[in-house]
Amino acid sequence: MKDTISKIRKSVIPTKSLEKSKKKTADLAFNLVDNQINKFPEVISLEFGGSFAKGTWLPENADVDIFIKFKKETSEKKFENISKKIGFEAMKSFKPYVRYSEHPYVEAKIKGTKINVVPCYDVKLGNWKSSADRSPFHTKNMKKVLSSKMKDEVRLLKTFLRSANIYGAEMAKQGFSGYVSEVLILNFGSFENVVKSFAKIKENQTIGKTTKKFETPIVIIDPIDKNRNLAAAVSTENIGKFILCCRAFQAKPSQKFFKNKNYKLTKNNSENVLIIKFNFKARSPDIIWGQIKRATNSLQTQLEIGGFTILRSGSYTDEKNEAYLFFLLESLEIPKKYSKIGPEVFREKDCQSFIFKNKSKTELMWINKKGKVVSLEKRKEFKATKFLANYLKGNLQTGIPKGLQDDFKRGYKIILGTKTLTKSIKEAIKDLISTDETIFHFN
Repeated sequence: MKDTISKIRKSVIPTKSLEKSKKKTADLAFNLVDNQINKFPEVISLEFGGSFAKGTWLPENADVDIFIKFKKETSEKKFENISKKIGFEAMKSFKPYVRYSEHPYVEAKIKGTKINVVPCYDVKLGNWKSSADRSPFHTKNMKKVLSSKMKDEVRLLKTFLRSANIYGAEMAKQGFSGYVSEVLILNFGSFENVVKSFAKIKENQTIGKTTKKFETPIVIIDPIDKNRNLAAAVSTENIGKFILCCRAFQAKPSQKFFKNKNYKLTKNNSENVLIIKFNFKARSPDIIWGQIKRATNSLQTQLEIGGFTILRSGSYTDEKNEAYLFFLLESLEIPKKYSKIGPEVFREKDCQSFIFKNKSKTELMWINKKGKVVSLEKRKEFKATKFLANYLKGNLQTGIPKGLQDDFKRGYKIILGTKTLTKSIKEAIKDLISTDETIFHFN
């Protein structure tokens, strides 16, 4: 393992020339924002945050976070409006747009580098008014406790997570954030130790110190807020994937764990993929991702109620105007008839109610070997495409999140995975219908 890590290490550390270029871009952005804050007495100061400030950024991907610190007495309305005014005016030459976390913030790109202009309150440790208030404390603490060697260990871990497609805390990913990566290195000391620890991690194991109980697969405590579980923002699926990645890498170390993976799409799996495509009016990426994830979960529930078995589901958006919901089904067609299990015959009222409600629809009724009343009924729809089409036709207001209903009313398409798909959609469904052989294959 040490040999593989040593070979990769150099590629994850920015060169001196790249550091110089990135600092020049960051300073430009900082000065542009700094020129705007004097107009607003509510603003106290500015400071860099995130991986750039902490020295844990990756060569190919480094956002620059600039935090606008507001007086704690500032109203929430002014907090949001003033920060947007500052961000848009400062970044006006770089096509700024709004992103959303707990509060809106402004994002733009300068020479390929994302610049995030984020508001926070100037508060004392623990007296949080917004979730962003912790960030300056995160930056200050990590700059203090992470050695130069540990910062490079963070870079190794981030690259490992990125290769597994589980890096990033945004709604689209629900993976491990850059800050979580730093906290893990802080706790375990090195990338190698993180791998070894997660390879044998126990369910509900707590990383860090706290007196509070959390009900998540693992618990990762924020060093500057002992009541905050950072793992709550990571999906169970991504936690599981990370554990398997660590086990596989420990068993057979290879540089492929740090590279982009090539998935092979198999036609067999594509045949059972159901896709809903629709266009939406422009909105924040964070908002549309939240909406399509809720829509996917809602429609999966309805398909399951209809008798279909959903193996996996997912979603994708180009964050401009197109969105897709994906469902991998066990089968696109199910039996035309099904048995509905009722109550035991000893439950008189329940038994009578079941018989009364189902007698007009039943094709056969009997008592099974467990003493329960059973009704054999015919399904209205046994093909998934028709079931979904009929459901959406009559249930948009209950089956689709309110924010997407107008988009769906303008039109949508239900297609199969075997249809001719664009390259971006093939990329989006590859994780749904492919096996990552680096973590599920052992020699």
